[in-house]
Amino acid sequence: MREQLAGADEIERAIGRDAPIRLVLLQRDATAAATGLAVRLRDRGVRVIDTSANDLRRMSRTPAPCEILALCGPDPEAPLADVLARPGAVWLLAGVAYPGNAGYAIRTAEVSGAAAICIDAALDPAGRRLALRASMYADRFFPVRWIASEATLAAAREAGRRVVAIEDSGSAAPWEIDLRGPLLFVIGGETRGIAPDLLARCDATLRIPMHGFIPAYNVQAAMAIVAGERLRQEAERA
Repeated sequence: MREQLAGADEIERAIGRDAPIRLVLLQRDATAAATGLAVRLRDRGVRVIDTSANDLRRMSRTPAPCEILALCGPDPEAPLADVLARPGAVWLLAGVAYPGNAGYAIRTAEVSGAAAICIDAALDPAGRRLALRASMYADRFFPVRWIASEATLAAAREAGRRVVAIEDSGSAAPWEIDLRGPLLFVIGGETRGIAPDLLARCDATLRIPMHGFIPAYNVQAAMAIVAGERLRQEAERA
C-alpha cells in the first residue's frame, strides 16, 4: 500500500515510526526547514527530487499545496517476482501503439492502487519518455515495466495470479466477475486488441457494455471502468 505524506509534520511522524519512505518531492524554493528535512532523508538513502510548485500542487491531496511530499510504500524498483507477490492488481498493456495512451494507462493504474503495470509496446526511447510524461511520471511511485507479454504472463502464473482479459469478445460485464484478490488484467492495443494466442491463455474475459456508434472505449477509459469496479468490490468485502 502506498501512502502520501503531506508536509514536514507528517514526514517527521513517519520517520519516528520507521515507515518505509521511498521518495521525496521537494519544492525548488522550499523553506530551510523543508530543505533540511529533505537533506536528512537523502542522507538515509531516500531519493529526493527537486520539483516545481505546480507539480506539488497537482500531486498534493491537501487543500493547500505542500512544499514537501513523501511517498511511503514498497520499492518501485523491486524485481518483478517480488512485485507480483504483493497485494493489488497488476496490469498488462499488450500492444499499445501511442505514447499518450500508454501514459494515461500508467497513470490510471497508479491512481487505482495497482501493484504494477507491465507494457508490451513497440515504443522507442523517445516514445517511452512521452508516455511517462503523460503519466505524470508515475514511474516514480510504482513499478512500470517495459516487458514482453509472455514474460509477464509466465511470472504472473508463477505468482498464482488469475488472469482476466478485457476484450469485446467477452460475455460477462465487470460487475459479473469476481475482481478481488491477486489478478493480472490484460488489455490490448488500440486497433487489434489482445492477440488471440494471449487471449486464449486468460482465465476469464470480460466485456464492458457499449451502446454508442463508436465501437470501443479508449484504453485508459476501459481500464478506469474495470479498476473502479475492482475497488468497489474490494470495499464491499472490507
